[in-house]
Amino acid sequence: MTRLSTAVRGLVATFATLLAVTAAPTTAQAKTEPKAPKAFVALRSVDRTIVQEMRYFTAHNFVGERIDGYRQPLCILTRPAAEALHRAQQRLLPQGYTLKVYDCYRPQRAVDHFVRWAEDLDDEAMKGEFYPNIDKTRLFSDGYIAEKSGHSRGSTVDLTLVRLPAKPTRPYVPGEPLVPCYAPQDERFPDNSVDMGTGFDCFDTLSHTLDPRIQGEQRANRLLLKSTLEVLGFVNLAEEWWHYTYKPEPYPDTYFDFPVSSKSLAPHW
Repeated sequence: MTRLSTAVRGLVATFATLLAVTAAPTTAQAKTEPKAPKAFVALRSVDRTIVQEMRYFTAHNFVGERIDGYRQPLCILTRPAAEALHRAQQRLLPQGYTLKVYDCYRPQRAVDHFVRWAEDLDDEAMKGEFYPNIDKTRLFSDGYIAEKSGHSRGSTVDLTLVRLPAKPTRPYVPGEPLVPCYAPQDERFPDNSVDMGTGFDCFDTLSHTLDPRIQGEQRANRLLLKSTLEVLGFVNLAEEWWHYTYKPEPYPDTYFDFPVSSKSLAPHW
């Protein structure tokens, strides 16, 4: 064997080793992507009439970009929570309303994205709409951002009411002028929701479900949502009119991290 052929064989062996090392993490990642337990379902497999506007799949949220883990605009919940929402929808439709969900199951990687954003005090791109009166240094201490979320357990949902017939909400255009989330409904970002006094994810005490400053039709709308859901087992987070958790939770102590995707549910739906 010549020196040249020996050298070539050595280079080929080295290249093959490098290729194997480079490819291994990708292969391992593909094999270890977490999946949802069988108790999780796509909401649309239980009720196709509930409107879905999955905000964290879009750039129209307090971070200003699609959030990690949201691979499809899909509401995923534990089956008991999804079936309870279906029962709520059956009560609301004859009254001329439909439910609309903004967020359902939320992977831990999305919560981690929120935490990284909150720690970056220089990023205030969406402050004008979502937290105009809140200093970003207070997001953790005031409870707006946390390292764990009940959404990751699969039975918590952010939602609102829409009067029928439901008109579509226009798409958000990144960079468009921002209006405070507590501005009058005809001034803030157009949402086909009924007037709840603030927009979704408004970091302000006006978002407290029973804030005494919210009166008239706005308060009536909040109470209609609250009374409809609570009788079916949902518990409201007092600081957020849109936030409800179905009790008892199938996974009260487990925070999941599978992606928001139909592939996470296969073959269960």
